[in-house]
Amino acid sequence: MKYNLIILFFLVFGSLLSQELEETIYIATETFNAKRTSETYNAFLKNETYFKSNSKTKDDYFAYLFFLVSKANYLDSKNQQTSAISVYEDALNLYNSQKLSTVFEYDITEYCLKPLGVLYNKIGDYTNAENTIKQYTFLAEKQQNAKHRISGAINLAQLYYTVGKFESSKSIVKKGLEIKGITNVQKQKLIQINTNSQIALKQTTSNKDIPTKSQIDSYDVTSLETKYNIAVNNKNFEEALKYSTKLIDKASKNSAINARNLAKLHVKNAQLNYKLNDFETSLKALKSAIKLLLPNTKQQQLPIKEDLYPENTFIDIFDLLAEMQPNYNTALAYYNLSFYVSDLLTENLTSQDSKLLHLTANRRRSESCINLLFDVYQSTKDSTIAIQAFIYAEKNKSTILKETISKKTLLQLHPNDSLLINEQSLLRKQERLTNSLIKAQYQKDANQINTLSQDLTTASSALKQLKIKIDKVYPKSNTSNISIKKLQYKLDKNKAILAEYFYGNTAIFQFIISAESIDFIKIKKTTDLDNAINDYINYFDNSSAINNNISAFTTDAFQLYQLLHFKNTSAYKNVVIIPDGFLNFIPFESLLSLNTSTTSYSKMPFVAKKQILAYNTSAFLYLNTHPFEYDASVLGVFPVFDNSNSKLTYSINEAESIAKHIDVKFLMYDSATKKDALLQAKNYGILHLSTHASSGTFRVPSNIDFIDEKLFLNELYSVNLSNKLVVLSACETGIGKLQKGEGSMNMARGFQYAGVENLLFSLWKINDLSTSKLMASFYKNYSKTHSVFIANHLSKIDYLNNPEISNIKKSPYYWSAFTYYGDLTPITVSNYSKYIVFTIIGLAIALLLWFIIRRRHNGKHA
Repeated sequence: MKYNLIILFFLVFGSLLSQELEETIYIATETFNAKRTSETYNAFLKNETYFKSNSKTKDDYFAYLFFLVSKANYLDSKNQQTSAISVYEDALNLYNSQKLSTVFEYDITEYCLKPLGVLYNKIGDYTNAENTIKQYTFLAEKQQNAKHRISGAINLAQLYYTVGKFESSKSIVKKGLEIKGITNVQKQKLIQINTNSQIALKQTTSNKDIPTKSQIDSYDVTSLETKYNIAVNNKNFEEALKYSTKLIDKASKNSAINARNLAKLHVKNAQLNYKLNDFETSLKALKSAIKLLLPNTKQQQLPIKEDLYPENTFIDIFDLLAEMQPNYNTALAYYNLSFYVSDLLTENLTSQDSKLLHLTANRRRSESCINLLFDVYQSTKDSTIAIQAFIYAEKNKSTILKETISKKTLLQLHPNDSLLINEQSLLRKQERLTNSLIKAQYQKDANQINTLSQDLTTASSALKQLKIKIDKVYPKSNTSNISIKKLQYKLDKNKAILAEYFYGNTAIFQFIISAESIDFIKIKKTTDLDNAINDYINYFDNSSAINNNISAFTTDAFQLYQLLHFKNTSAYKNVVIIPDGFLNFIPFESLLSLNTSTTSYSKMPFVAKKQILAYNTSAFLYLNTHPFEYDASVLGVFPVFDNSNSKLTYSINEAESIAKHIDVKFLMYDSATKKDALLQAKNYGILHLSTHASSGTFRVPSNIDFIDEKLFLNELYSVNLSNKLVVLSACETGIGKLQKGEGSMNMARGFQYAGVENLLFSLWKINDLSTSKLMASFYKNYSKTHSVFIANHLSKIDYLNNPEISNIKKSPYYWSAFTYYGDLTPITVSNYSKYIVFTIIGLAIALLLWFIIRRRHNGKHA
């Protein structure tokens, strides 16, 4: 009885304490919501730690959920989007982890998921925005909540329009308009998004295509926006300006329009006035936009960085202000503010897709900066201006790859740090979830899509929280900047010259950097240049294109050599090429350094005959590539695909020829599985894959075949490989979707993400007989020189000089496909060779001494 009374006492007392905590949280939240100021907010936060740590019951957690939602809403209203997102994520995790939906009826969509989706969209985190919208759309369908289904359709259609998925946007609009209970205003929004998508797809070109007022009521504002979009699309800027001015007038009178949306309208107005050369009115509109976004800051010539926050409208403002400046230094200062805001927007993104969308805009801005600096360089020839332009060219080149390598390098330096270990684990989990989500979307599995979307949002939230902790322990260094002195020192050490290209919309810029100098060249983009590049790439579409018209090829190969100013590298034997854009698909070794009339390929003045080339994705990565260490252990993966239509007939010949020159273990036929290959790869210095590969399609990423399944590009993002070299003896391993700034998203790039610094891969579908000969020569020369850089070059020269190969088979199509990315390792003499050399030197010295002694002896005898 005594013990029962004690237990009852604790139960009652504990219950009272719990009720007291629940009540306290509600009172604190309601008090704050009654009067929202910075002072009441600070008072509101004082007890948060106590509330969080002492919440035990479902009631406590539910009260704390209200607290978090109010906090997030306030932060959003104060333009602290990143902080607001973090708090909304905490609220969502609390709601899901404590399974509050099983006890309480709470509209998590209205108060958490919808504002979270909007905020993700605001900061350009489009992947999380899509996942969040899909989550509450699934929830709405399950609950038969038409209101949230329609909101989901509007927000998802707008999101797809924003990221350029216009057909997907139209598809969502069509489904949204079929939802029962949709209001006229909601119809209006969906039809507007649909019309905008049609305009973007060039499907709507005139006012007659605009939906009429009879279709929906109260269409006035949307009709104006549609007319504005069509006028802009038709480049009728005066007409567009009339509609823009009317939109601002209507929005200014509408109390429901927030400052951000009104600021965006002012920016559009400014852009139109700028196009119409009314700079004064344009500047006035930009100042109005800044005042709306920064109401408490004083009007200054240049806003203070500390006042800025993650908001893409700032980028539009600063970019236009930069274009209006007569002084290049002021213009660059504005562009730098845009870069700064872009960094604020992307620093918490965890999805590669979202990051890539921001990189595209940054590339355009980099081109503007480089153009400005080239004009100054032309008149001054000041090398510091060229260096400044080069830094802008490097600024957004392979940013995601650099970030990935930086994370893995940090973990290598601190292998026992639990924060870094957890980060890598979460990154791998995120890629696995992404792969599963892609499959679920193809299968249209709604339940699986919802579960995976939730898991991805949770993983993203955890990664962001980890990043905050990691940044405190390891302050991040700026990987965008590069030391010219260190670069020139390495070039001097490698006895090399670097040619970096920046492939812009209006020009291709070339930077030629040696140990002593830097040169800066602008190659204007013309139809002739575009055709020359495209025509040259097309020569390698099939084996007969070059042989069908050798004289045309030689003319075009020399012409492109001149157009790309590659002669600027001719004084150096060793060349590092940093290609960009479509130049990623050009084998520079196959260009001709002189005009020629010969039809004999072995006599043609190919660049490969005079220069040894290595490529890289950026000068920064070339500078930070570790010295190559010779390793003779090879894992050869040869599925062969026997008894199939895709059998690699000469793959066995390739394997036999490699085995003659180097120590190799083979996974052949049925043993060439993806799992075993990746598992065993860590035990070998070289991973050699002789198989089929594909550059992918719009829907399917680049991939490479094993006997049992494919390895997709995005799977390599979560793999860690430490091989000294990966040889991709397969078709199209260097071809993939071009992403501005990041480059070609191919299988070779995937292995770089996995941690491999030295790669040998192909640019097109190659003949596997010629491949077997090239690979035999490569490994023979590799075992002699201990240099991949030299061996790749010599294999091409050996192929051209081989008298057993016919002239037709010596077309560059057969020998120039393999491209080397990596270290410029010089020839190193093996220990055995050194022994022979030292022996010869020793014998020579002994012979010389014998000769001297004998001569003296003969002299004395005489």
